[in-house]
Amino acid sequence: MPSGPRVHRPGEPGSGQGRSRDQHGGDRHHRYLDGYRHTGAQPLLVNIHYYAAAATLFGSEASGGYEYDGMRYQPKFAHVEGYDSCIGCHMPHSLQIRLEECATCHQGVETTEDLRDIRMAGSLADYDGDGDLEEGIYYEIEGLQEMLLQSIQAYAAEVAGTPIGYNAHVHPYFFIDTDESGEIEEAEAVSANRYNAFTGRLLTAAYNYQVSVKDPGMFAHNAKYIIELLHDSIAVLNEALAEPADLSGAVRDDPGHFQAVAEAFRHWDAEGEVPAGCVKCHQAGGLPFFLQHGVTIAMEPSDSLKCGTCHTNFEDFTLFAVEEVVFPSGATLAFEDNPASNLCLQCHQGRESTLSVNAAIARAGVADDEVSEQLNFRNPHYFAAGATLFGAEASGAYQYEGMEYAGRFAHVPNFDSCAECHNPHQLTVSVNTCSGCHAGITELTDIRFPQGQPVDYDGDGNTDEGIAGEVATMHDALLAAIQQYTAETTGTAIAYAAANYPYWFIDTNENGEADPDEISNNNRYAEWTPTLLRAAYNYQWVAKDPGAFAHNNEYIMQVLYDSLQAIGGDEAVADMTRP
Repeated sequence: MPSGPRVHRPGEPGSGQGRSRDQHGGDRHHRYLDGYRHTGAQPLLVNIHYYAAAATLFGSEASGGYEYDGMRYQPKFAHVEGYDSCIGCHMPHSLQIRLEECATCHQGVETTEDLRDIRMAGSLADYDGDGDLEEGIYYEIEGLQEMLLQSIQAYAAEVAGTPIGYNAHVHPYFFIDTDESGEIEEAEAVSANRYNAFTGRLLTAAYNYQVSVKDPGMFAHNAKYIIELLHDSIAVLNEALAEPADLSGAVRDDPGHFQAVAEAFRHWDAEGEVPAGCVKCHQAGGLPFFLQHGVTIAMEPSDSLKCGTCHTNFEDFTLFAVEEVVFPSGATLAFEDNPASNLCLQCHQGRESTLSVNAAIARAGVADDEVSEQLNFRNPHYFAAGATLFGAEASGAYQYEGMEYAGRFAHVPNFDSCAECHNPHQLTVSVNTCSGCHAGITELTDIRFPQGQPVDYDGDGNTDEGIAGEVATMHDALLAAIQQYTAETTGTAIAYAAANYPYWFIDTNENGEADPDEISNNNRYAEWTPTLLRAAYNYQWVAKDPGAFAHNNEYIMQVLYDSLQAIGGDEAVADMTRP
């Protein structure tokens, strides 16, 4: 089976991290650039040459740009079928672009200049930090190019000690800016005045600037790859500048559904296929296949989700119709008033439930505080916001026997489903919209309704904090109770690492933290009791739904309270109040 987009992890053999191959796949640029980057010698510019469109298109698979160590880069840009190759978009003899066919999806395109105004819904991030999300992706790149050239010039003057300038039309392009005007005049653009004070840091940044300039169609061939190269080059120069360029408003990577460099899409690159159990949410074609056939099959990795993941066509962008969704607990639920959000529920439902946790405990057949080798941590998975929102109806978090739990959180009309509160492409929440009811709010975590509500759920004496603060205190208390329980009951200390599967590890030095040398599959926590499993599962549930306080705070606080009481006794909740 074809391997699909190949993005190696940093440090992996053949990863392409920290290198640039020439157009024939060799590593001449890699050796040259890396050699000087680490020795501090003074080389001349390495020139990628011109119109390296194929290298841009294939991104990290070709590694045409200089890719910095430890960073992941966009693989081949997967355009729509039929328009994802050179001759699919260009006339092979005249080299003209098939503009009429572009206009099928990109309305308003009549000239090649109009192509610069294109910006798709999967690119709703402010890459250059200028606050403009309406401009075409070309202009986002242009903004980063300007920032990088300014950083190159600042670094050359401040660190290398020789002013630099750029002339796109005269080889070797970078020259000594003898009059320090910031421009390269005709008299300066001569070979004898070529720039000769490169450091490794300066050389790699200049190389990436040239890569972006010498493919004039880079915004169409693989905009995200070019954006990543420019952003990283600026960041690396910033490390040596007294006054770094301001990247605080600039965004390197796309929103989650389109973040091609994220683990959610790159996890299976080495294997070459996404397993059937993961493909529905982690491969662009997985959800459409599931909706059509009712089953999933293994598929080769995609670079991210695509328009066709949720839309049936690209003319009016009609969504796939989903009337109801089956959750891991077996419950069938739906947003009846906003069926568009039912698509979101297909993936944002978690992969475990009260039912599956109880089944695992029943199979082990042990008492609540008895360790069993048959018990392992049950990971509810990530961003299970839909199950949180439906509360007891979905039973996603672990619900203790004999306790009552809140059902679906009924927010105000028109703001009680996924797509009504979140931009499904950008994934952001509009705080300005929320402030219509929640006056004076600048951060969602400050919301408490009504403000000054007298119930002190977490027992810290503060009833003015946002409800997120109440949840956070109870969440922190649960981790402390889990660690105290393992010390006193199982005899093996436990630590939690939010970013490392399987999340729970043996705390060998008993310092309460998961240290780097403890985060290993060989050191995974294995002393599970039913009591510990239930509490750890709920701790993970809340940790992996960062918006739980908004999705259904009453349900989440009930779950946390009951977990604390079950593992820590009445003392653990003595000052708290269960909603």
